[in-house]
Amino acid sequence: MPTPPAPLFDPVAAVAHLRASDARLAAVIDRAGPYAPNRTRAKSLFEALLRAIVYQQLHGKAAETILGRVEAVLKAQGKAQGKKLTPHAATALATDEALRGAGLSRNKLLALRDLHAKCLDGTVPTPREAAALDDEALIARLTQVRGIGPWTVQMLLISHLGRPDVMPTGDFAIRLAFKKLYGKPKGKDPTPEQIVRHARRWQPYRSVASWYLWRSLDTE
Repeated sequence: MPTPPAPLFDPVAAVAHLRASDARLAAVIDRAGPYAPNRTRAKSLFEALLRAIVYQQLHGKAAETILGRVEAVLKAQGKAQGKKLTPHAATALATDEALRGAGLSRNKLLALRDLHAKCLDGTVPTPREAAALDDEALIARLTQVRGIGPWTVQMLLISHLGRPDVMPTGDFAIRLAFKKLYGKPKGKDPTPEQIVRHARRWQPYRSVASWYLWRSLDTE
């Protein structure tokens, strides 16, 4: 198993800050235990976004199977060229028929083709460029790719780039966990604005708070 990437912040300090700023979240931390996110290991934003595109609207096992087939198609292109190609370079050579045969729907194929084009024209930054951009700038850049919305980029910021202060208010599980934990607004789902307002006390570690909100649904 590859070693997960090192976090961009001190997780011990993050958890201590959350404990001190929010008693209800502190109780979740006690139940859930140490902060242990499942960071991904994609080598580039292209690979991370390819995975996101494949996984959209699919359950984990089905998505993993299709992703494996797509990756096999891309590797085959490298072998056909007699050299190892990056997934981005191999995508340019893979036919629509081969990618559809791997399980990509028409819309996902179009999204993959647009992702490839946006990498070529510089809309999708390189890892070095991405490291220099703040969260909002990355969201603005990456949501220009067909089929990629703010939620997808927020998940990428948390799981792939390890950004510490992302608040994915559009995530259903976050809204559900917030409602169960804080009980507001009474009888209604919390609005993004209400979550953001409460989450000010969690800054600059809202990604860590989000992870504990997700865990709260597992540890009830």
